Amino acid sequence: MNRPPLPPGIEPAELAWHDGVPESMRFGDVYFSRDNGLEETRHVFLQHNQLPERFSRIPEGGSFVIAENGFGTGLNFLAAWQAWKTFGPEHTATLHFVSVERFPLTREDLTRALALWPELKALANELLLHYPPLVRGVHRLVLDGGRVRLTLFFGDINDAWRTLEFHADAWFLDGFAPARNPDMWLENTISQVRAHSKPGTTLATFTSVGRIRRALMEAGFRMEKTSGYGRKREMLKGVLEGEKPAQPERPGTLAIIGAGIAGCTLARNLAERGYPVTLIDTSGPGTGASGNAQGALYVKLGVEFNDQTELALTSLTFAQRFYSTWRDQFWHPTGLLQLAHSPQEEDRQARFLQRNEYPRDILWPVNREQASAISGVPTQSGGLWFPGSGWLEPGNLCRELADHPLISTEYDVKVKRLLPCNGKWHISVDEGTSIATDRVVICSGHLSPGLIPIKGRFRLKAIRGQVTHLPAPAVINPKTVICGNRYLNPVLGDIAVTGATFDLRDNNPLPTTESHDENIHELSSMLPSVFAREVGKPSGENLDGRVAFRCTTHDYQPVAGPVFDGDNADLDDLYLLTGLGSKGLTYAPLLAEYLADQLTGQPACLPANLARRLETRRLYQTDVAAS
Repeated sequence: MNRPPLPPGIEPAELAWHDGVPESMRFGDVYFSRDNGLEETRHVFLQHNQLPERFSRIPEGGSFVIAENGFGTGLNFLAAWQAWKTFGPEHTATLHFVSVERFPLTREDLTRALALWPELKALANELLLHYPPLVRGVHRLVLDGGRVRLTLFFGDINDAWRTLEFHADAWFLDGFAPARNPDMWLENTISQVRAHSKPGTTLATFTSVGRIRRALMEAGFRMEKTSGYGRKREMLKGVLEGEKPAQPERPGTLAIIGAGIAGCTLARNLAERGYPVTLIDTSGPGTGASGNAQGALYVKLGVEFNDQTELALTSLTFAQRFYSTWRDQFWHPTGLLQLAHSPQEEDRQARFLQRNEYPRDILWPVNREQASAISGVPTQSGGLWFPGSGWLEPGNLCRELADHPLISTEYDVKVKRLLPCNGKWHISVDEGTSIATDRVVICSGHLSPGLIPIKGRFRLKAIRGQVTHLPAPAVINPKTVICGNRYLNPVLGDIAVTGATFDLRDNNPLPTTESHDENIHELSSMLPSVFAREVGKPSGENLDGRVAFRCTTHDYQPVAGPVFDGDNADLDDLYLLTGLGSKGLTYAPLLAEYLADQLTGQPACLPANLARRLETRRLYQTDVAAS
């Protein structure tokens, strides 16, 4: 066996192929029946969890959650997805599938394995298109236009069940045979199955081993043996006993204040799950900090792979999948080059590469010659190449996201304050009128603190950023986004956007010549050869640009979740999504997904360790005078 990769990499499965069927070399067992793996899945998991009948009964805006303890080739998932399309409700509802895999298949092996099932080809192709890079942690895949959400954990099964938040309606207890993979069938693993279940949760498994049946019975499941599939005479099915919980009431009305990238992605996310929302903004979608003509999809991954780095990486890969819907429309996946633009950054990147191992579909190092060839601009250094990144048209994207039948809009409205009254939130706006709603999410960027209706202070601050619009003839047009102490995007129309300044103590909302000159100077120091010789370096006094105010937190990490009221509790039905700083385009899709999970009571797309980083309570200060 090869050495385990450095973080965040994970060992892929090692396969042997016998008569076209994949077998795990590590466990010496097949991934599915040699007789007919798809029919075995239908018999064991779909039929004995009564999925066709149960799918048809899901209410509008509701969800059904399947959990599985071994993703393998994804055959069980695809069979469940196919059944959802066949038997699921015609109205909007969501199938959640939560699965874990310690040794995931490579994309190449997965492609070969799923080619065995021609009738699943369309679904398999969509899964393969969104299949995540082989890095540890949680990956949320949004499929079938949002009707199917796959939460895929790459890592140890006990870590998965300990850190993921969900309650299953049905379990697929799969994985390799207990004799060949005993760690997956330990008592503590089965106790976690119980912890993630509720009265009425069903389960099915291909095995009929006595100790497994007894352990499940001790956990509270009523178990019985039944006929297996093919050469397996018997299998187990069960149900968790107890009084079934009442169907949750459908949540009431919801308003989102702020139509930047955070508010628009959240509104669209909820609408696609069947939840109507009202989107409120002082002007319209994508006109504030999300109103720049161009924006790069960019993160700076830490030298140490800690929670902060994992959140940034998870956000980046999720955003790349999310924006693919608008490829060559508002999303331009040109790739992104992160230059080692200074001795300090060169040293940081060297340490980063020494301590980490990332798959090449996320990043790889390039030297100066390679960087110049990739970008089309002569560079002074090498750097890190992110092939899946690129740039967006944020304003146009926000307008597209806000255009949905379940999103009603209130634009050109200035919110003055929020007041709780008679079980509802009243949003006081211009001319003395108010909007009443059951729940509110504040997504107002640097204006958010002024809307939070509690005493004390939230450690949020505004940082001015000015971008500069370079005339297209003035620069060598890069083929990709180039980042360093400034960024430069490929030409859009007759301009290329560069920036942005980072002005901590400047609240001037208008572009200044000084800030343009600063952007030109920093870009020139990063890319001395970028300006066209026949035109020369432009002067700031002759340039256009734009000012926006980033909202950031004291620890430069975003915030998403219920608002903390300062008395060791959360305010009822008031939420916050802000503090995304200069990485809003990268963080917004994942944080909108996470907050939508909370608002709908559906499985969380983030593990507990990353969810803790987003809590609002860390921002709260009782001393208003504190800095």
